[in-house]
Amino acid sequence: MGTKVYVKAWSYFQYAKIAQKLPNDLEEKINSFHTFIINPRKQNNFELSQINNMDETPMCFDLPASRTIDSKGKHTVQIRTTGHEKTHFTVVLSCMADSTKPKPMVILKRKSIPKGEKFPPGVVIHCHLKGWMDEKGIVLWLNKVWDTRPGALLKKKSMLVWDQFRSHLTDTVKAKLKSLNTFQPMIPGGLTSILQPLDVVLNKPFKDGVREKWIAWMKSNDKELTVGGNLRKPGLSLVTSWVKTSWEDIPKEMIVKSFLKTGISNKMDGTGDDLLYPDSQESEETDVPANWDTDERLTQEEWEQLFGESDDELDLEVF
Repeated sequence: MGTKVYVKAWSYFQYAKIAQKLPNDLEEKINSFHTFIINPRKQNNFELSQINNMDETPMCFDLPASRTIDSKGKHTVQIRTTGHEKTHFTVVLSCMADSTKPKPMVILKRKSIPKGEKFPPGVVIHCHLKGWMDEKGIVLWLNKVWDTRPGALLKKKSMLVWDQFRSHLTDTVKAKLKSLNTFQPMIPGGLTSILQPLDVVLNKPFKDGVREKWIAWMKSNDKELTVGGNLRKPGLSLVTSWVKTSWEDIPKEMIVKSFLKTGISNKMDGTGDDLLYPDSQESEETDVPANWDTDERLTQEEWEQLFGESDDELDLEVF
């Protein structure tokens, strides 16, 4: 017997779909970004296996669909969940222009990794009291993921494309990237929906995959009940396995296409430029704020309106 959440037809999921504002000087910023990418590519001749995009994306333990079907005229829709729609964690995904998929990283909202929890291999686990990425998490990702990729041991020249999140810009992170022989072009503010491969092509099918696994779990008999008789949310290792499998399921050709559509891996002679930029149907429709992954990220107050108090001790205990 699960927690039944009654929401208005527009629901908080619709509220969460905050449109990313595109700058007025859109074309100029896009051209500047591509110039900034092309020049070092010509100078350094980066291998496609050394051109990467990384992005942090928020997830929730309950993933009901953002669209529902019910009788015409109804003002509320009944959605069955475990009551953890606001209990969030962060997934860090990265991919190479040649289709290589480095291991994902999951940031849990808790003080430390629970003892005895058996997480699936091939996933980096990190803990943060708010479940967010910070400078410490970035350095951990660079050490555990970026510096373990094929070619890292040889210190091959590489290019890491990411957005202007403040933790990407610290002196510590810049020094670490320099030591790893990595050039870091920044996507202009407000343009991740056009220029970031993960946003343009990959995040949506990844999240759809995780949601499908959550729905299958909700339909199964594998769930446990709390003392109060409500459904207990899926375990950390189970959710982590969903993340790993959903990322592994992303087709290689989709990853290659994502870099071509954003103009990051296209041939220097301009051939293939007809693949630039996403079709509207292919761009990501997130169930979380679109501007969470740009330099226009939500304030703490806005985040808590969507996901609840970020330092709630109760959230830490249920893990």
